Amino acid sequence: MLDKRKFYINGEWVDPIAPNDLEVINPATEQAIAVISMGAAADIDRAVVAAKNAFRTYSRTSLDERIALLEKLLAIYKRRYDEMARTITLELGAPITMSTEQQAHVGVGHLKGFIDALKRIKMREELPNGDIVLREPIGVCGLITPWNWPINQIALKAIPALATGSTCVLKPSEFTPLNALLYAEMVHEAGFPAGTFNLVNGDGPNVGAALSKHKDVDMMSFTGSTRAGTAVSKDAADTVKRVTLELGGKSPNIVFEDADLEERVTGSVLECFNNSGQSCDAPTRLLVQRSVYEQAVEIAKRVGEEARVGNPEEAGEHIGPLVSDIQYGRVQALIEAGVAEGAELIVGGPGKPEGFETGYYVKPTIFAGVNNQMRIAREEVFGPVLVIIPFDAEEDAIEIANDTNYGLAAYIQSGDLDRAERVAGRLRAGMVHINGAPHRYGSPFGGYKQSGIGREGGIFGLEDFLEVKTVHRPRAD
Repeated sequence: MLDKRKFYINGEWVDPIAPNDLEVINPATEQAIAVISMGAAADIDRAVVAAKNAFRTYSRTSLDERIALLEKLLAIYKRRYDEMARTITLELGAPITMSTEQQAHVGVGHLKGFIDALKRIKMREELPNGDIVLREPIGVCGLITPWNWPINQIALKAIPALATGSTCVLKPSEFTPLNALLYAEMVHEAGFPAGTFNLVNGDGPNVGAALSKHKDVDMMSFTGSTRAGTAVSKDAADTVKRVTLELGGKSPNIVFEDADLEERVTGSVLECFNNSGQSCDAPTRLLVQRSVYEQAVEIAKRVGEEARVGNPEEAGEHIGPLVSDIQYGRVQALIEAGVAEGAELIVGGPGKPEGFETGYYVKPTIFAGVNNQMRIAREEVFGPVLVIIPFDAEEDAIEIANDTNYGLAAYIQSGDLDRAERVAGRLRAGMVHINGAPHRYGSPFGGYKQSGIGREGGIFGLEDFLEVKTVHRPRAD
């Protein structure tokens, strides 16, 4: 079992102030694979002091100096790429093919995207009225990241903080801390000055809250549940710090009758099941026009029945386990709620798949005959669970799609691109995917309503970590 009980503070690996061990569990075997330390407010104090001291000099470094550091980090990440993919498979349960092609890859893609954005952003510009606008690093940033796409969120927070000249304290999820510790090793090797990047493990109510409340933290960037994001916002309010949030979703996926049903329904089901359904922007509500509803249900049923769970360490396109026993219980409760509410269970259902009694595996599950008032249509399941809802006309689809507290992503399948773009303009979501188009590095990621505040990625992601200063000069005229 790996011993990973140290924190990374002020450029050194240090012991926690008080021992507080936690075992990291492999979700496929339910066996401990490592032991980490759970920190406390005193550990956060140490890390924030280091970040505050480092900010005094790091904030004055040039763009060229910071780009050079980021390019070193990129080279190191590429060299240790396979190690990162294996680590994510071990602690998250993502199948190794998925970890290699998706989970680990975001660490390369986002880093390239931010380097490109940093080369294009204007840190100083003159307005037509003669005043000067300066963009300056915001200060000490508290970063809290989730377990479902761990390196994705670390990259979307730590990189823009460091790129803009800010410093940071990272609290990764205690369920998947090993990839974050590996990333800290890479940051250290790249030569970022001591104190610019710090890492303290711990839970949300203690370490996360201590970070959010800390008077010397200038910004909080949080990704996770809407409930936890609300808590971060409240904790940060007393010190009036900036808060950016990337939260939950219940993304609608509108299938019009002129869509290529075989291709687009198949792709929609597989996208929902990707990462074991543990994606905040997963297309979990399949809204199908009534004229093709039965056909779409049959396609979804076939694709769902062909989906397989499997050992994460084996290559292939199968589905891995959920991250933890806690998450398994939450998903089971919502599947059972769907059955109790009278939804038509056409694939999967409660319990574990046959042959996978060990591990937090869930049967890929699809409900048809769902209405938008059922719990499974309104609550974020965060597992491989799809609901299918019929609609009659375009206005009906838009109304159902927007009838949610969330607004992270939306999906449209249609052979008429003019209609797809027209509908996209009326959906209350931060991102809209048409006919399977993916999210691309450098584009803004984030949502409306209770799905969050702010955007991550590219220039938009850098701007969240910058303050704007206006310099009023006397005019010659």
